[in-house]
Amino acid sequence: MRLGAGTLLGDAAAFASRVLGRGSGASIRGQVLTRVHPGAFGSLVQGRRIASVTGTNGKTTTSHLLAAALRSGLGADAGRLVTNADGANLHYGIASALAKAPRADLAVLETDERVIADLIAAGRPEVLVMLNFSRDQLDRNHEIKFLARSWRDALQKAGAAGPVVVANSDDPLITWAVEFARQVIWVDTPSKWSADAVLCPACGGILTRVDPNPDEPQGRWDCPSCDLTEHAPDYQVRDGLIALPGGRVVDPKLKVPGSFNVSNAACALAAAVELGVSVDDAIRGFGTVEAPAGRFSVATFGETSARLILSKNPAGWAESLALLSTPTVVLAIDAVAADGKDVSWLWDVDFEQLVGKHVVCTGPRAYDLAVRLEYAEVSHEVILELSEALAAVKDSPQPVDLISTYTPFQKLLKMAGLR
Repeated sequence: MRLGAGTLLGDAAAFASRVLGRGSGASIRGQVLTRVHPGAFGSLVQGRRIASVTGTNGKTTTSHLLAAALRSGLGADAGRLVTNADGANLHYGIASALAKAPRADLAVLETDERVIADLIAAGRPEVLVMLNFSRDQLDRNHEIKFLARSWRDALQKAGAAGPVVVANSDDPLITWAVEFARQVIWVDTPSKWSADAVLCPACGGILTRVDPNPDEPQGRWDCPSCDLTEHAPDYQVRDGLIALPGGRVVDPKLKVPGSFNVSNAACALAAAVELGVSVDDAIRGFGTVEAPAGRFSVATFGETSARLILSKNPAGWAESLALLSTPTVVLAIDAVAADGKDVSWLWDVDFEQLVGKHVVCTGPRAYDLAVRLEYAEVSHEVILELSEALAAVKDSPQPVDLISTYTPFQKLLKMAGLR
């Protein structure tokens, strides 16, 4: 009864949120639901086949890719699938999505790093995709090793009843966290960011990189002080293609840009195959994903069009800056709870590569970014209001590339009518 009452009240709150233009209503629905029925999360994750996707970066896109692969494989049975496609990935967001689909017996859940231990304990996911670990919102998450330890402990406690883990073999912290998982499928996903993988999470020694060879273009990491080392991959990303177990190499045929999304697709493919979907069906599904939750969409704002790229931390910015192709770019920065209140991470981003471009800094923390760009000797101007910043670049080649942290990104989606 409490679950039913909470669902009804949550639906009413979600409807009011949409009417008032506050958002999709997914989060407020879950918050009301879990307030009325505190045990809703635990109740709703039970009795389903669950595939969970977590990590610092790429959760939303990978979840969309995995859900699309499963729909492609399920065909007429695709209605059995539920997913939190809007990216609400805390306890209440997941409860909100599941409450709307009580008959769905298969769930793809984007899951915040802090929720993983509870999901393993309560929902017994069948497959758990672990993408990467890097510093993000340190005012909220503190030291990332504490989160990794919570995953490690939860997998150890689950034992033989735990999930099959699809793990990024290129990430030492992920490798350490899944040491006690009952089964691991290793995916080699090379990254442009390695600053959070300097010390061994097991013993504190300094990690080394083995000299690369043609089969391992990035080189494999290793700890010379203990037994922790990079595992040989089952799936491997090579020059935009994915090498499968057995040697077959496939093109994921993505409609989302960036080498990092090929890595996301490799993890989604491994999970889909584990869940019974053929490689060809999965890749067919990937082709239906174009702008997951607004990422990489081209939106119109008056006389300006912009390609929207979400980045929230140094690792994400390292990948996103490589996508910029226009001479003028807009960078939107905020630092409220959803973005992380600490903006010192700006100094870890290689903004020097923007030399030669004209940058427009916008958002409430634009001046923090402007100081960083001044030291990087990047030409820039500050226009605090998003709408004014977009209007100021209407004469630039269109669409203009725009990278944003989370809160301005949500505002941009609303301004463009995409949410």
